[in-house]
Amino acid sequence: MTTPVFVGCGFAAKYPEGGGNFSVPLQYLMGLKRMPEYRCIWLEVLQASGDPVKDAHCVRVFQRRMAAYGLEYCLLLRPLKKEQGSEEHHLDRMQSSGMSLATLRELAPYGVLLNLSYSIKPPLANLFGRRLLCSLDPSEVLFWMDQMEMGQSCHDEFWSIGLCMDQIDPRLPKPIVPWKSYFPLVDTDLLHPHPCPALPRKPKFTTIGQWYWDGNITIGGEWRDYSKQAAFAPYLELPRRVKGVTFELAMNLNADDPERERLRSLGWHVVTPHRLTRTPAAYYRYLAGASAEFTAVKLESIMGSGWLSDRAAAFLALGRPVVTEPTGAERFLPSESGMLFVRTLDEAIDATQRVIVDWKQLSKVARTTAVEYFDSVKNLKLLLGQ
Repeated sequence: MTTPVFVGCGFAAKYPEGGGNFSVPLQYLMGLKRMPEYRCIWLEVLQASGDPVKDAHCVRVFQRRMAAYGLEYCLLLRPLKKEQGSEEHHLDRMQSSGMSLATLRELAPYGVLLNLSYSIKPPLANLFGRRLLCSLDPSEVLFWMDQMEMGQSCHDEFWSIGLCMDQIDPRLPKPIVPWKSYFPLVDTDLLHPHPCPALPRKPKFTTIGQWYWDGNITIGGEWRDYSKQAAFAPYLELPRRVKGVTFELAMNLNADDPERERLRSLGWHVVTPHRLTRTPAAYYRYLAGASAEFTAVKLESIMGSGWLSDRAAAFLALGRPVVTEPTGAERFLPSESGMLFVRTLDEAIDATQRVIVDWKQLSKVARTTAVEYFDSVKNLKLLLGQ
C-alpha cells in the first residue's frame, strides 16, 4: 500500500486570483506525483466568508485547478459559526468536495500531514499518523509561537525553509521546538528553462508581492515596518542609475493609490499582479517573461533566518537569475548559484549590470541550482525521511 501524504493548506482556495500563491503548495504535490511510493492528496480548508456566491466561486476555481494538474484533493468548507471558535477544525462540521469525509478519516491514521504554515488545526490535525509542521515564514513563526499556539503542541516534527534557524537573531524568542531546515520547493519537471526574451526588447527585472505589510511584530522591544515598501526604499533610484532596463513591480496597489505615481516618477513600471498572474500558468509565464528578478527583503534579512522565497526558486528553475538581499541562506549555496546577493544600491547596480552582460551563463547556473538544491523530490525525500 502506498503511503498517503496530505499537503495541508489554508491559503490557496480563498485567493483564486493569486496564481503565485497557489503555486506554493502545487510544488509539493507535483513533486509527490513523481514519487510512486506515495499517494499525494491536497488537503485544503476554506473558511466560509459569509458570501455563498463568493465561496462557490472559490470552490469552482480550486476544483478546476485540481483537474488541470491531475491532483487528488479533499476541499473542506469550514462553516462560519461563532460557537465553533476561531481556530479549531472540526471535521464533522465541514462539507467536503473531492475526497469524502469517510475516506479522509480512513486514510489519515496511516498518512503523513505536511502542514504548510499551520493551516490544518486540531482536532482535524490530530487524525494523522505523522504530522510535520512546515513553516514558510521563519521569523514570524518564531515570534508568534512564543505568544500563542502555532502547532507546537500537535506536531511530531518541525521544518522550516529558514536555513539558519540555529543562528537566527537572538532578539527573537528562543526556539521552543527543534527546527529542521529545507529549501523552498520548485518542481523542476513542471518548470523548465526558457530562452532569454527576444531582442530588441529591453532586459526586464521584476518581482511580485504585497507592497504594504499588516503585521504587528515587536522584536527587541522595537516595532519596525517590514513591508516591501520599506525594503525597497534604499533601491528606489535603481531605474535611474541603470539605463536601458525595465524595472517592474507587480504589486497589489489600488488604482488610486498615490504610491503608483510616486514609483512611476522614479522610473519603476508598476503593474497589477491579479491581471497578469491569476493562474499558476500565467504566473510562470510572467516570471519567464523577465530577464531576472530584482527584489528586496526586510524581516528575514534583518533577522538572518536563512529564508529564501518560493518565487526565487521558480525564477531559478526557469533559468532566470535572482538579485536579492542576503538572509544567511547564501552560505548554503555555491558561490555561483544564479543568485546575486546585494546590500546597497551600488551593489544592486553592479549585480543588475552583471546580469545584463553575463545572462547566458547566469541562466545556466540558475537552472542547475534549482535542480540541485530546490527540486521538489529532493526536498520531499528529506522531509519524509528517505
